[in-house]
Amino acid sequence: MLQKTMRWYGPQDGVTLQDIAQAGCTGVVTALHHIPVGEIWTDEEIKRRKHEVEAAGLVWQVVESLPVHEDIKKRSGNYVEWIENYKISLHNLGANGIQVVTYNFMPVLDWLRTDLHYPTKTGSALRFEWEAFRAFDLFILKRPGADQDYSPKETQAARTYFDNLSETGKSTLASSCMQGLPGSKEAFSREAILSLLAEFKGIDEKTLQAHLFLFLNEITPALEASGVKMAIHPDDPPFPVLGLPRIMSHADHVRAMLENTDSSHIGLCFCTGSYGARLENDLPKMLREFGSRVYFLHLRSTQRDAEGNFFEADHLAGDAGLYTIIKLAAEIQHRENRSIPMRPDHGHQLSIDRQVDSFPGYSFVGRLKGLAEISGMEHAIYQMRAEEGL
Repeated sequence: MLQKTMRWYGPQDGVTLQDIAQAGCTGVVTALHHIPVGEIWTDEEIKRRKHEVEAAGLVWQVVESLPVHEDIKKRSGNYVEWIENYKISLHNLGANGIQVVTYNFMPVLDWLRTDLHYPTKTGSALRFEWEAFRAFDLFILKRPGADQDYSPKETQAARTYFDNLSETGKSTLASSCMQGLPGSKEAFSREAILSLLAEFKGIDEKTLQAHLFLFLNEITPALEASGVKMAIHPDDPPFPVLGLPRIMSHADHVRAMLENTDSSHIGLCFCTGSYGARLENDLPKMLREFGSRVYFLHLRSTQRDAEGNFFEADHLAGDAGLYTIIKLAAEIQHRENRSIPMRPDHGHQLSIDRQVDSFPGYSFVGRLKGLAEISGMEHAIYQMRAEEGL
């Protein structure tokens, strides 16, 4: 069976460890969000967080995330120091029983949505809309050269969209698109984003890919010594934005990473929502191909439209097809005699969730609903496998 966890943002999270334990989870996925990116996660800090989790009757075996410093992605500045710090953090995590570290290699923004409260029949959801994003890019962020990335028709549509927004609407769009790192209540400023984008000028997809491969090969000895496995999260959304390259958006990206690294400790966080937001991605085919290197599962579903816009659908609805994904996960676990940690990702915000201050996408009852649906489906799949003698 899948190891059922929930993401917990630490003591500042409105969702408590007791809430998560009562939901039927055996563990949490968390991180030391208070430590600046690049600094060492000390043995003392890791132990403090581990004791907090275990005092609630839960376990902590998956980190999400140990952020990769932007200098490492650019291969500039103090990147050598940050890589050495990363190795020490990995050693300390492994010594404290952490088995999986989730991370991403997205430049500047870890994730991006244009609407954090898109209304659905089952609560509000996160949404990405291209027209809104182009309006933000062209007329709020005013990114230099942005007009070269869009056709005249797209630019005109974005102008019309922007002109029809109220001042409150413009402010809300800007706030949605400039959310900070997960676990942080601080959003980016326009000036900060433009400054960071300038630092990535000249870094294309091929270059960023090479920097990822170098980073992973440099930390491989630390991974193998500590026993920790790295699970890279796909790009979210899985296509280029703000003129930045994306290198973990589809199967070819995954193949390139596995072909250019030489350790079984390098693997995937298979996020069905992120990969599923891209029409070309065949999720069952990808899971069949890469299943042995999947060390963490994010289970959620997105609903796409013809224009490539998407929103977070109910877990058992949308385009992800979680029944097939969970069925394939059961086969992988049986074949390889292991249990894959999983968390329900990005629940809807139900009315009751508004009573608790939570991070976007991480309302408690909305995720609890997703967990219940996933757990029921998994139970039925295992029951059918048992009846078939599998």
